[in-house]
Amino acid sequence: MMADQTKPNNAHVEQRLREEPTIWFTTVRADGRPHTVPVWFLWDGETFLIFSKPGDLKIRNVQRNPHITLALDGTKQGMDVVIVEGEAELLSEPSRNLMGPAHGEKYASLMKVMGADPERTAEDFSQPIRIKPTKFLSWGG
Repeated sequence: MMADQTKPNNAHVEQRLREEPTIWFTTVRADGRPHTVPVWFLWDGETFLIFSKPGDLKIRNVQRNPHITLALDGTKQGMDVVIVEGEAELLSEPSRNLMGPAHGEKYASLMKVMGADPERTAEDFSQPIRIKPTKFLSWGG
């Protein structure tokens, strides 16, 4: 069954948004084509935070058009899908001030495997993006 609303529709969707390590982030190129990349993210129950390298295409796309889509990979043979439509805002506050303990805890094991640490990650991915959801779509779960 599909749910369409402005908030996650159940505890399962909320849990996936808090625990999944990667979400697919789609922006719109200048020529109208979609640009989709996997990103690390934080969900606080109201907004998403994504951290990017300042020169990345997704940053230029958001500057032109703030309308975005986020999508979690389907589980259970494609029957547990979460899609979020929203508006992206480039923040001026440094990533290191926004990542906080939540980012370090969520991504500690992945950073270790990659030979990274929270300080270096905040330096490399210094452009924070806040996503305000406008619509949640989910199937299954």
